[in-house]
Amino acid sequence: MGEIYIRHVELLGFERRFIPSQHYVYMLLVKWSDQSEKLIYRKYPEIYTFHRSLTELFPIEAGEIDAKDRIIPALPAPKWFDNQKATETRQGTLAEYCHSLISLPPKISRCELVRSFFRVRQEDESPPSSLPFKRNETYLMQKDKSRTNTSEITGPIILETYRAIADYSKSTKYELDLQAGDHVEIVEKNDNGWWFCQCESRRGWVPASYLEPLESPDETEEPEPNYEGELYITTNSYTAVEDDELTLGEGETIEVIHKLLDGWWVVRKGEETGHYPSMFLRAKGEKLDTTRNENLRKAPPPRRSTIRNAQSIHSRGRQRITQDTYRRNSRRYLQHRDPRGPRQQASQPRSSQPEEKQMNNGNGSPSTIDPTPPPAQEPQGGLPTVPPRPSRELILERCTEHTRKKVSIRSAS
Repeated sequence: MGEIYIRHVELLGFERRFIPSQHYVYMLLVKWSDQSEKLIYRKYPEIYTFHRSLTELFPIEAGEIDAKDRIIPALPAPKWFDNQKATETRQGTLAEYCHSLISLPPKISRCELVRSFFRVRQEDESPPSSLPFKRNETYLMQKDKSRTNTSEITGPIILETYRAIADYSKSTKYELDLQAGDHVEIVEKNDNGWWFCQCESRRGWVPASYLEPLESPDETEEPEPNYEGELYITTNSYTAVEDDELTLGEGETIEVIHKLLDGWWVVRKGEETGHYPSMFLRAKGEKLDTTRNENLRKAPPPRRSTIRNAQSIHSRGRQRITQDTYRRNSRRYLQHRDPRGPRQQASQPRSSQPEEKQMNNGNGSPSTIDPTPPPAQEPQGGLPTVPPRPSRELILERCTEHTRKKVSIRSAS
């Protein structure tokens, strides 16, 4: 097996630190070919020194001999005095530099100089702690600004603090051990339900189902259900374990109707709905991105319903939509989108098997009558056709619980 190399480098933001004196460090998430990923911290002068060493190692590719041969991206020199504004505005350039650097030919992007610079150091694993009266300030970069020349960050973004509702034992070295009641800061919320957190000086991935906000049990960032649905394709098969989950094979096309932050999305297959792990889904038409396998886990995160001895600080539980509600609302939407549902189509006369009926026309000669009904005439004045009255069972299925009880009482009397 050859040397591991860097697959992707993502700029997350920067930190303002006060030990030993005030300075700024950039936060870089480095993803390696062995499926590991590390969070490292680098000062801009360090990055520029590395850049200069790289251009000296590859002078032709750096354009030192002929500017037309340059493929190594440029990087501006550090300012004499680095302040917060300069650190902010430099983020777009630095993010583009890292992306271009890893996209260079392997002889450059996989050389020892590049690998050693982005390799995790001891100070990355154990960064200096904050002063008791002044905490380090973290500024996260907006993802949609990562490829622009300027970064619009107006002030410090304090990381969200969550609380662990139960003990969690890590299963890989990339995860984080937690005890019930621990407070963690969220660095990254991943769609697949694994969040990158830091607890004091420790960092790692934690399942979102083990965490709860401090202010309320509900997630303010969680979107509302979208019963119109978004088309996705399953990238892995999954066999349902809980009653409200769906069993699907690889390569099936489904509709996502609710993207939950815990990584278990509600999907629709035909008229059936259920939870399915989002890490086994990709948007239809989107190419499978190997860099998205960020958490290095083969199994989805555990669901909150499976956590034992969960201890919440909130008296009210988290509001959850039941699968019956999802299914009922989804069927209503489908019937509204396609009024000619299977029940209405089944009630129409069938013309696939025509039968000839013999009738006497008065002079003794039989006449053949085609049982196929004549084509319906278009209503005059553009008025819509009145639909047939739905059956009693369909009305009871669509009505509210209050109406259903009244109908049952009236029928019993």
